[in-house]
Amino acid sequence: MPDPTEPLDPADATRPDGAVAEPDAAAAEPADADALPPERVSPRSVVLSFGMLATAALLSGLVLLPVPYVVTSPGPTRDVLGEYDGRPIIEVAGATTYESTGELRLTTVRATGGPGYPTNALAVLQAWFARSSNVQPREDLYPEQESRQQVEQQNQAQMVSSQENATVAALTELGYEVPATMVVAGAVEGTHAEGVVEKGDVILAIDGTRLTTYNDLVETLAEVEPGATITLTVTRNGAEKDLRVETGERDDGTALIGVYIDPTFEMPVDVTITAEDIGGPSAGTMFALGIVDKLTPQDEADGVDIAGTGTIDVTGAVGPIGGIRQKLAGARRDGATWFLAPEANCGEVVGAVPAGLHVTRIATLHEAREAIEAIGAGRTDDLPTCTAG
Repeated sequence: MPDPTEPLDPADATRPDGAVAEPDAAAAEPADADALPPERVSPRSVVLSFGMLATAALLSGLVLLPVPYVVTSPGPTRDVLGEYDGRPIIEVAGATTYESTGELRLTTVRATGGPGYPTNALAVLQAWFARSSNVQPREDLYPEQESRQQVEQQNQAQMVSSQENATVAALTELGYEVPATMVVAGAVEGTHAEGVVEKGDVILAIDGTRLTTYNDLVETLAEVEPGATITLTVTRNGAEKDLRVETGERDDGTALIGVYIDPTFEMPVDVTITAEDIGGPSAGTMFALGIVDKLTPQDEADGVDIAGTGTIDVTGAVGPIGGIRQKLAGARRDGATWFLAPEANCGEVVGAVPAGLHVTRIATLHEAREAIEAIGAGRTDDLPTCTAG
């Protein structure tokens, strides 16, 4: 007797009278399916199929072709107090160093689409829909004929300069005197220094005030009214010479001599920074903070993971950088809970801070140092942040 839970095949069904029911002709299966003649394919179907395949192949090829855009996304972060490839990122000789329980992370941006690093339409489309990525026309970032080698050389030169600036700024912040030889690299076109100073002149004094450090130059010039004529004492061909130079005015309202200076510094402490695979100047502030942390007994960060960015000059001024939104995302991704943002980047920070990340703005190395001390001590209520408007 058939299992009542199993459906009966129509061919096995019986009528109440015991007669065998005839299966529906439309539902009946032929005894040999292979015996059916093959269905004819119309020429129109063939053409349509090949057309669709060709279109799909063409579209696939198009999305993979290089396009003139640059895609930026969060790059890796690195604790400047830690190691890279088994070597400390910051090494100090000639002074006592101290351990830290916190982290000070430099942040980076990964970019494709520049010279030697092409990107394609698919990557651009994906970046447009990614909150932490950005797309820009290539010509906005790179000169038309610039090569990959030129970009890498420029980035490496900026990194070397950034490391030197960070070292000078950090040591000055800690009270060291960093003597500098200030060599004139040339006069700024359109200023009164043209035709007065010469390339190779070494600046010794302004209005009789001797200049030992670069900060001496900055501080002395800050006392000069823009437009005033100063006496610039230099050495030229081994002899001292007094030059009369009418000053100009900087954007910030301070006096401008109108010369390019290529300083050489005499470091009182030997600092080595290893960051061979990172280019550009934007890690300067974090390098400087790392040097300060290593040379002070205070555990400034005190167990907190702090990230940040910003260029730095020898006076300790923190400057703006590119890719701040990508750096915020990368910092939070790697575990940072605080971020030091250059004041000049605050407009880009607002509305782009990931959940769980706190931002404080900084304009100088001294402010950055005070910020990490406050964060480490848990005194963060009064730290300034970036606000709209």
